[in-house]
Amino acid sequence: MSKLDEMIAELCPDGVPYKPLGELGYFYGGLSGKSKDDFTNGNAKLITYMNVYSNLAIDTEISDMVKIGENEKQNTVEYGDILFTGSSETPDECGISSVLTKETNEKLYLNSFCFGFRLIDKDLLLPDFSKYLFRSEEIRKQIKRTASGVTRFNVSKKKMEQVVIPLPPLPVQQEIVRILDNFTELTAELTAELTARRKQYEYYRDLLLTFGDDVDWKPLEEVFEMKNGYTPSKSEPLYWENGTIPWFRMEDIRENGRILSDSIQHITPEAVKGNLFPAYSIILATSATIGEHALLTVDALANQRFTFLTRRQEYLSKLDMKFFYYYCFILDEWCKDNVTLGNFLSVDMTKLRKYKIPVPPLEEQERIVAILDRFDALCNDLTSGLPAEIEARKKQYEYYRDKLLSFKALPSKDEEAVK
Repeated sequence: MSKLDEMIAELCPDGVPYKPLGELGYFYGGLSGKSKDDFTNGNAKLITYMNVYSNLAIDTEISDMVKIGENEKQNTVEYGDILFTGSSETPDECGISSVLTKETNEKLYLNSFCFGFRLIDKDLLLPDFSKYLFRSEEIRKQIKRTASGVTRFNVSKKKMEQVVIPLPPLPVQQEIVRILDNFTELTAELTAELTARRKQYEYYRDLLLTFGDDVDWKPLEEVFEMKNGYTPSKSEPLYWENGTIPWFRMEDIRENGRILSDSIQHITPEAVKGNLFPAYSIILATSATIGEHALLTVDALANQRFTFLTRRQEYLSKLDMKFFYYYCFILDEWCKDNVTLGNFLSVDMTKLRKYKIPVPPLEEQERIVAILDRFDALCNDLTSGLPAEIEARKKQYEYYRDKLLSFKALPSKDEEAVK
């Protein structure tokens, strides 16, 4: 019997209580009433959407800032608060959690596309336990059911109040944290090594893709036809049932990488307006989640968050799309720095169309592609080497996390009375 089993047998042999979030605390919103100017020359630290989405525990080494007036009333984040992403393109990515596990004297403000949850009794859950609990499969299943939408899904805070969580004794929580921290530490060491390798790769990639006036520089709109993707009506079954045509979303990139031959979701020919975008087009994220791209190797469509870049006829023999695929990593960074604010962040399309890319001789493009393909395989191939080992560790961690965070429920008073 493990130490954890012994603790459970001693401290909660009959099970642990399960309570809905609405009984344990309250939800609060992120920033409100802010304009684009408030995010330049800010005076207070801002927890961004990606800080929440990407981290089990909030990264408190924050460089993002927001301007807060002296008497301005905004919610601030406190130690132990559980933060959630409020919306995404899929229910699976809604309500992703992160926890403020470090105490700080600084005021921290939350991005408007996120919201927080605060326990009334902060001694019920250890913050480090919460960071694992709210990403466990059992709790994620409940959170996903709180999201609704068509092309964009939003979490209902009212439904989130009904999400039920276990409340094991604090010593049990501490032991689970110790076990899972060991798992994540081992994975972190491998990830740090891979990160260093990828930084080296990115350095050489950017070096190879740096050109001067000795090559032609052409605006995107001259080289490519640039058109937005779209989402066929979800209320029309004819567009979706038994679909065979790939229809790409951000989820495809996150799950299957940046060179895509098929999609997770498919549409029917009846859903297509005009022609499909041809194979060897690039999809570039120009709204919502900016700074992502993929090379499609099939005729396809994508949703409206993407702009398709398809070579014009006169550049079919002048531009290698694999070369441009690699150059898009540089373009991604430019896009992040050239956005306009609205309901969602979006790239300044007027500037994007005028953005100039290098078009060196085709032989030089092919030489660069051959080098970068080898680097890319070393850093990103999930079938071998360090990336494969990290992926295996991740699956092992997720298995034990979900196993450790599944508890026998303490019988309710009504169930006890029946006995």
